[in-house]
Parts: sequence; C-alpha cells; structure tokens
Amino acid sequence: MTAPHKPQVLPSFDDMVKMAKRDPEAFERFRHEMAKEMIESASEEMQPRLWAQQSHIDRVIHNCKNPNHTNVVLMNELQKQVAKFREALQGEAALAQKADVVSLKTFKDRDGFY
Repeated sequence: MTAPHKPQVLPSFDDMVKMAKRDPEAFERFRHEMAKEMIESASEEMQPRLWAQQSHIDRVIHNCKNPNHTNVVLMNELQKQVAKFREALQGEAALAQKADVVSLKTFKDRDGFY
C-alpha cells in the first residue's frame, strides 16, 4: 500500500560523512531506510521498478572499492539512464511526427493524373 508522501529530512552532508566514517554499518542502515521510505511512498505501480533499481544500486556499491569509485560508477549508471530516457522521449516525438509519405509517381499512377 502506498504511504502518503512526506518530505524526507536528511542530516547535513557533513553529518552524513561523519556517520559514514564513524559507523559505516549505521550509515548503510540509514541509507537503506531512506530508500525504503522513498520507494514505499511511490505508487504501487512504480514500486517494483524502484526496488529493482535500488537492488542494482546496492550491487554496484557493493562491488566498488572506495567512495570515489562508487561515485564515478554511479554517475556512469545515471548517465546511461538519462540517455535511455532521452532516447525514449525522442522516439515518442518521432512517432508523433510520423506521417504517410506518398511518392508523386505512386500518386500519378493510382489516380491517373499529374
């Protein structure tokens, strides 16, 4: 069931950096809880896709060597998703602009004039 959307309140960036350094396990629990809250506030229709995306993000993070590596890899993943989104939008625009094109020869042969 979709929970009503409420804005998430995050600690300051500096506080999150301190938490990640001081207690990485607590930071991971916090990160997972924030993701869970956000996904559960989405429509039921979107939740499976968001859970799949979150699972992918978690696998990417698990395979990275350090925070800088994680940022670079996640940025690359985001760029791939933006490119797919752009292609989808351009594809829809192309379909909307599609028209039947009839050559003049076909037009002449069919209707007997020109």
